[in-house]
Amino acid sequence: MGTLTKQLYRYSHKRNMRHNENLWPFVKIQRDSEGEITTFTYRKEPINIVRLSSLAQKYTGDVFLTATGPSINTLNFSKLPKTIIKSGVNGAWHLNEIIKFNLYFVVDMTFIDHHTSVMQGICNDRDVTLFTTVMGVVKLIEEFGSSNILCQIAILEDICYQTYQPAVKKESIYNTFKNNVDIVFSSEQNHIAYSKDIRRGVFDAGTVVYWALQTLGYLGFKKIYIAGLDMNNFNNPRFYEDKASKRPSFLENKVKDTVMPALQLASDVLSERGVAVINLSSQSAVPESIFPKQDFNDVFS
Repeated sequence: MGTLTKQLYRYSHKRNMRHNENLWPFVKIQRDSEGEITTFTYRKEPINIVRLSSLAQKYTGDVFLTATGPSINTLNFSKLPKTIIKSGVNGAWHLNEIIKFNLYFVVDMTFIDHHTSVMQGICNDRDVTLFTTVMGVVKLIEEFGSSNILCQIAILEDICYQTYQPAVKKESIYNTFKNNVDIVFSSEQNHIAYSKDIRRGVFDAGTVVYWALQTLGYLGFKKIYIAGLDMNNFNNPRFYEDKASKRPSFLENKVKDTVMPALQLASDVLSERGVAVINLSSQSAVPESIFPKQDFNDVFS
């Protein structure tokens, strides 16, 4: 966005609206009474989006979620049943020739910036529903043009940084959302929360997997298998990288205080709703007290 529009925005809006400065005045949205974004235009062009309401409890049964830890390279994905719904995050798309993804999650803007070929592959696939942010949609339009985005687009929002809404600071999360019956808080840290109704936004916990878990729970799945959820050895390349191409990871400093309590909360909420989460990474740092582990080959023999 132009420097002039940013300056105008900063002069005319409070600091707690600063996260919108790259969207204004080119992005226009409308919301319904539930807070869901229902219409989206960019530079006066209407952009087709999938209503999250239309996806509520749409699915039953199992879903396979592919993360990007190095353990992915040890698995034989040809064993996956063709009938299972397949979802992935970020660079898991490198497996698309083997795993035909149905649902996809990219909410890290730096990933979009640095992995153009991956994003182009996702955008070219009419059979994929891509969950991304408003800014993510803008970046894709600017990179490829709206007519070249063939996948379905579903918008997810960080509930603390919603489009054209004031930001919610970490220390204010509990007091801001405590009366919302669809939001559950961690017993360890009350700034860590889980949203059961993603139309109103999801909570961030430093990893796209947490966004995916909130979404897959909302979509109605009863069992979530996760591959590549290693959460350790952050100095090692992700399964699709080598040492030369490795992008930095900022997860290591968040694992103990943010990621693990958030995953524990997700486990508790999903279990209460009758949803099982199975960790297929034998080398995962996520303890079995959060997600029980099973061997990939035993599950998909």
